[in-house]
Amino acid sequence: MDKIRTAIITGGHDFEVIPFHHLFRSFDSIDPYIQHMEDFASSSQEVREWYDVVLFYNMYKGHPTEQGPGKQKPALEQLGRTEQGIVVLHHAVLSYQGWEIWEDIVDRDTGGFQFHHDQELPVSVADQEHAITQGLDDWTMQDETYELNAAGQESHVLLQTSCPNSVGNLAWVRRYRNSRVFCFFCGHDHVAWENPNFATVLHRGIEWTCGRR
Repeated sequence: MDKIRTAIITGGHDFEVIPFHHLFRSFDSIDPYIQHMEDFASSSQEVREWYDVVLFYNMYKGHPTEQGPGKQKPALEQLGRTEQGIVVLHHAVLSYQGWEIWEDIVDRDTGGFQFHHDQELPVSVADQEHAITQGLDDWTMQDETYELNAAGQESHVLLQTSCPNSVGNLAWVRRYRNSRVFCFFCGHDHVAWENPNFATVLHRGIEWTCGRR
């Protein structure tokens, strides 16, 4: 079976480049294409829809641009037109605050947030039968957390936490138009990426959104 062609979208937030590339290269079923949001948005619709999955790891404040470099808004408005999978990872859940389309994709309320570095994060599996979390036990990891208004309240929640400095729902799935969507709040840096449970959930999440799991 062909590998899953995955556009991995960055921009608006720094990250550890080398371990980030290593993370996605470690997934044997994934063919990763890491690129800046402006490059993705500047591509033709045909090219953007060539990917099986689009994974967002960007973080832009406010509404997306309609003109200028990248023209993000027209590209984002096309999401869900096909059955292309959508994964929204870590700080990307917080992008485009106040923009209704993004809030519909990620199922979170408008509002500000606080962040906390290097938190001991107990992760509990809310659904051990779902294809993404099947067979996983609860675990603890170190990661950056966010305090914000409710997230994932109208979606199917897969992972939760009791950490007082974090939003309660850590991972959830939903549908946006014709697309499966997987949102995962974890994944700030190499410490989180090297956690085997985190890597398993992310890998399975990519597979699930495009119907491979």
